[in-house]
Amino acid sequence: MDKKGRVFSGARPTGRQHLGNYLGAIRNYVALQEDYHCVYCVVDLHALTTLQDTEKLREWTYEMALDWLAAGMDPDKGTILFVQSHVPQVTELHTIFSMLTPLGWLERLPTFKEKVRQQPENVNYGLIGYPVLMAADIALYKADTVPVGVDQAAHLEITREIVRRFNFHFGEVLVEPQAKHTEFPKVLGTDGEQKMSKSLDNHIEIAATPEEITQRVMQMVTDPARRFRSDPGHPEVCNVFALHGYFSPNEVEQIERECRAAEIGCVQCKRLFAQNLAAYFAPLRERRAALSARPDDVWDVLAEGARRAEVIAEAVITEVKDAVGLPLRR
Repeated sequence: MDKKGRVFSGARPTGRQHLGNYLGAIRNYVALQEDYHCVYCVVDLHALTTLQDTEKLREWTYEMALDWLAAGMDPDKGTILFVQSHVPQVTELHTIFSMLTPLGWLERLPTFKEKVRQQPENVNYGLIGYPVLMAADIALYKADTVPVGVDQAAHLEITREIVRRFNFHFGEVLVEPQAKHTEFPKVLGTDGEQKMSKSLDNHIEIAATPEEITQRVMQMVTDPARRFRSDPGHPEVCNVFALHGYFSPNEVEQIERECRAAEIGCVQCKRLFAQNLAAYFAPLRERRAALSARPDDVWDVLAEGARRAEVIAEAVITEVKDAVGLPLRR
């Protein structure tokens, strides 16, 4: 089957993946493999902007790759899965792009302003240059499609502007990528208020055991207006019900009806969700256990992915250098 084009996406190494990662990105990564040539990257260089927990980068990279593979990201389908720093051409393209990118473009980004608020003691060049490195990640593989959430839309637009600026100055060398927006909205954590996050400890890991899933789900905040079991529920404001829509598709209408009629309580609703969530991820847990018994196989997948990625990257960076006018190495 002819595929539509090339997808690129990357994520910072954060170790074991949670429900927000899965619904917001991973399931989409897996689905895109059927129609696109996919390049997926663990962007470890991006993680250095905070200079925290760098000693855990190898462990977190491995755990993330393990979850990705267990979820169905498959090199046998042509998917390239690799670690960003294993393909050094990205830093070359980043340097060239940094000469083209006006500082004002980067300073106006809401995400940069937010990072400055979060770490005012460490406003480093990498922090403001984060979108430039992201642009290099994408352009280095001539990706025409990038799956993004709403919070990354501004960064992708910077990539498009940098590519347009490069092509204007040096010829039509690079591909201007298009956004492919993910359909799932922000996934709230167990607190029902903040976005699901490991740092906030309000997450549910996709590889968690059924017992761990149940423990986490039972902590979830439900309908804040429903004080008693006999009170009618308001599923439209309940975080658990929102997730039932994905993990309990055959029961969600009945759950809504019974909730509104106070025929089902929040505890029972959460137990059902925990049961369905554990069943949904049972195949992933089984694949993950098999992969984790052979850790070298995971690193081998990443090494082979880097080799395949570097073939593309070297051809593109040579084309870029030639267009710019840099003397090519003989």
